[in-house]
Amino acid sequence: MASGRIALNGAHVMEWTPKGSKPVLYMSPLAVLEPFKAIRGGIPICWPWFGPHPTDASQPAHGFVRNLMWTVGNVSENLTGVTLEFLLSDGPDSMPCWPHPFSLRLEIKMGMTLSVDLHITNTGASEWSMTGALHTYLCVDDVRDAAVMGLDDSYYVESRLSPDRIEQSGPVYFDREVDRLYDSRDTVRLMDRKGRRTVVVDKGGSRATVVWNPWIEKSQRLNDLPDDAYPFFVCIEAANAGHQIINLGPGEEHTLSQRLRLQSF
Repeated sequence: MASGRIALNGAHVMEWTPKGSKPVLYMSPLAVLEPFKAIRGGIPICWPWFGPHPTDASQPAHGFVRNLMWTVGNVSENLTGVTLEFLLSDGPDSMPCWPHPFSLRLEIKMGMTLSVDLHITNTGASEWSMTGALHTYLCVDDVRDAAVMGLDDSYYVESRLSPDRIEQSGPVYFDREVDRLYDSRDTVRLMDRKGRRTVVVDKGGSRATVVWNPWIEKSQRLNDLPDDAYPFFVCIEAANAGHQIINLGPGEEHTLSQRLRLQSF
């Protein structure tokens, strides 16, 4: 039904290719595949903060869990595909970055659809706050001939490019760098016109959607991404970021999820 690859470092989904289809997830050919290094492409897990640390610039961007080795939990298979579980909790590697008890359980269901569910539990005695995202890189044949549908009338901030809150009108097109955080809980569709398919992105536990393509100049600044890679992917991320902050009390759980499926033109 599908083939795929998952790294223990970061519990990182690197590949997902449904039977009869081209790869859906973009992986940089320059990605660094070493322990404790973030992987460029696939589905990085950004947690417990999205973007730079809110108060400490020395901390890793997008949190620390994508840089740690996770433990394999239950694995099962049925007629629709395979389900894999990955586990991570607080310990010596996390305490310098995040001084709070926590438990993470990532459930990945891979078949003709791909579901990724990040179950986050506060295992401590005090409330804490978090942001995060499933930073999904999706393949396109040419981003200049692609469009993101489903964000019409949503408001966004263009990340570091502009502090203004702007209302989206129509599809999102790409003719320059796009780095947008949308207030949206809705399903979106990535129309890959040249590739003649649509990737449907369903979300859960997500109050925001990030749409990102680095375009030319930023691609040249990223050492683990080829200069000419930007036409071949769009990031669409189930997120809680910006002012969309999640507070978890003792024993409380939050699940951030994303489901990908293909539609042909």
